[in-house]
Amino acid sequence: MANPISLPLQQRIPRKNILQRVKDLIIFLLLLSLLLYRFLTLRNHGVPWLLAFLCESWFTFIWVLNMNIKWNQFEYRTYPERLLQRGVELLPPVDIFVTTADPVLEPPIITVNTVLSLLALDYPANKLACYISDDGASPLTFFALVEASKFAKLWVPFCKKYDIRVRAPSVYFSGKPEASPVDLSSDFGGDWKRMKIEYEQLKQRIEEVVESPIPCDLAGEFAAFSKIDRRNHPSIVKVIWENKGNLPDGLPHLVYVSREKRPKHPHHNKAGAMNVLTRVSGVMTNSPFMLNVDCDMFANDPQTVLHAVCLLFGFQQEKESAYVQFPQAFYGTLKDDPFGNQLVVLQEFAGRGIAGIQGPLYAGTGCFHRRKVIYGLSPDEADINLGRKLSRLLLNVEFMKSASEILAGVKEKMDDPPALDDSTTLEAAIQVASCGYERDTYWGTKVGWVYGSTTEDVLTGLKIHSKGWNSVYMTPDPPAFLGSAPSGGPACMTQQKRWATGLFEVLFNNYSPILPFRTTRLMFRQRLAYLYLNVWSIRSVPELCYALLPSYAIFANKQFLPTVSEAAFFLPVALFITFNLYTLSEFLRCGLTIRAWWNNQRMARIISATAWLFGLLGVILKLLGLSETTFEITRKDQDTPNDSDTEVDAGVFTFDESPIFVPGTALLLVHMTALAVGLLRVQSWLNINGSAGYGLGEIICSIWVVLSFLPFLKGLFRKGIYGIPTSTIYKSAALALLFVHLSLGASKN
Repeated sequence: MANPISLPLQQRIPRKNILQRVKDLIIFLLLLSLLLYRFLTLRNHGVPWLLAFLCESWFTFIWVLNMNIKWNQFEYRTYPERLLQRGVELLPPVDIFVTTADPVLEPPIITVNTVLSLLALDYPANKLACYISDDGASPLTFFALVEASKFAKLWVPFCKKYDIRVRAPSVYFSGKPEASPVDLSSDFGGDWKRMKIEYEQLKQRIEEVVESPIPCDLAGEFAAFSKIDRRNHPSIVKVIWENKGNLPDGLPHLVYVSREKRPKHPHHNKAGAMNVLTRVSGVMTNSPFMLNVDCDMFANDPQTVLHAVCLLFGFQQEKESAYVQFPQAFYGTLKDDPFGNQLVVLQEFAGRGIAGIQGPLYAGTGCFHRRKVIYGLSPDEADINLGRKLSRLLLNVEFMKSASEILAGVKEKMDDPPALDDSTTLEAAIQVASCGYERDTYWGTKVGWVYGSTTEDVLTGLKIHSKGWNSVYMTPDPPAFLGSAPSGGPACMTQQKRWATGLFEVLFNNYSPILPFRTTRLMFRQRLAYLYLNVWSIRSVPELCYALLPSYAIFANKQFLPTVSEAAFFLPVALFITFNLYTLSEFLRCGLTIRAWWNNQRMARIISATAWLFGLLGVILKLLGLSETTFEITRKDQDTPNDSDTEVDAGVFTFDESPIFVPGTALLLVHMTALAVGLLRVQSWLNINGSAGYGLGEIICSIWVVLSFLPFLKGLFRKGIYGIPTSTIYKSAALALLFVHLSLGASKN
């Protein structure tokens, strides 16, 4: 029998994708052929032809970036049983970070379920510590966590006794009673009913407090929340539960943190909260590894930590696994992905593709980090630089001591755990959570999560890769974490706008992938992978321009596509058919439906013309010094649809008064008008007389745009949240009329 220490903990497996490479190259050659034809015939056509050439040049560039990402795809397999054979005492401690910011947009019961799933992980409890960052400084959230800690004393033993897989009680109790085949004793039925009753009582207590005008008595342990202003308050650090006996089968530490906020101090949104959690945990438990999850992302696989440790310990060199990123997956998802935000295909192909370069981008949740990497250590940095590193972190004696242990590599186990409620420890934690602690340090630049973007996750991962570290993409079955995907138009647009804004901001940061002298250790192909995401907002301009070209051609009676009688008409037709079959094949390979493919295709058009466009405008205004970008929290849905009627309603596109819906509505009105005009000029677009005006291609393209914006078309005739507000229709109509007027003017000229 082989020595368990000699057996590998992980295996890197390449995926066969020769056929996909061939399809990539076919589309690339079709794009080049179309560009060559455009270029050779530029003199024979007008402005629409030139605009089409420029837009298609951009699309070709984007396709090159896309090919780069998907060219080499890899996946990993882990062996947690081999890790356990080496001895439980050798498992490293892990600090867990959960972030929440608003008890209204992120209901406390969601955070509670996430925390309960993390406390019940299959990992020694004395090697786990869970920290919750509450940027809302809400007594509701604190109350919910205190109540959750009481319920956890029943829930965690129940999960481990019966080997329950899904350990978020809201999801577990939404289905039938289920236990592992290893224990189907007669006690299970009774225990299950008792646990369900206990959870319903917990949920009721939390809901009563949330709905009460006076949430709770702000005395005793709640005194810190008395007369508190969420934007102006001191640091609050409270140990809700401490595993004082250092018991491996007990409950992990549970600590509540609300960092200090002052009006004149920037708080840097989630990045600032993560840096505070890093420092607070550093003076309290100081684990060498850290897991961070969003408040709605519960642990779906109890062995998730074991899988991650296999990858953190499974390479000969630490530089191969600076962090381990698990993909974002969602529970209670709507059928056929009506809002195109479940990310299945993107993560299946692009995620595994980036894993074959320098490793996945940091996604902001479901990620295990090496603490010393977050502290700014490079892979080949020697211990002689320890003093210089500490100068970036100091201002607190306790934190300096903990940081020196991490940077020197001597902190790998927790033999003599500190007392979390010790006055010295709590004072140190409160100090490092103060808003002025980072002044005159490298926090937010060279140390910790990086400031300067609303997508602090991608920027922080870019900094890590720029230092020469690699990262690992782990896709276990079942998924390690499950969260809630936004539903409804406003929530989806808010999320997409924040992503587009933050990704574009990265291009103007010191760690920008287009600045090689600041990111010398970033592989060239990894730069291109980052660039593919960084230009999301820029893509809105050529895509919107290209979407307007068919209508412009109809109004101005001009041509932007080859006519049916030309042999070159085959090029755009072949490209259109090949590309759509290519994307459809990806969805089918992921087990998705044709309807899901279509929903994602139309949402891609809608998002580029709305959310991405506003993300671009927001960054431009920031660069001009006219405004600042804001971190908009996405509303988390507390309930998931359980019946078909509810699901149908949940899948219908919704609107609000936000100006983000104006461009999409205006684009729809323009094309509806163009089609009406086109139908009145049947002889022209059939090109019976061989005129140089628009033809069948422009009409088909215009119909395609209308079909892509079908949710907006339906919204014109619906009421309430399912209808486009009248003010939005008026603004859109004004823009559409202006475009029609300019187009007709071009026709006369």
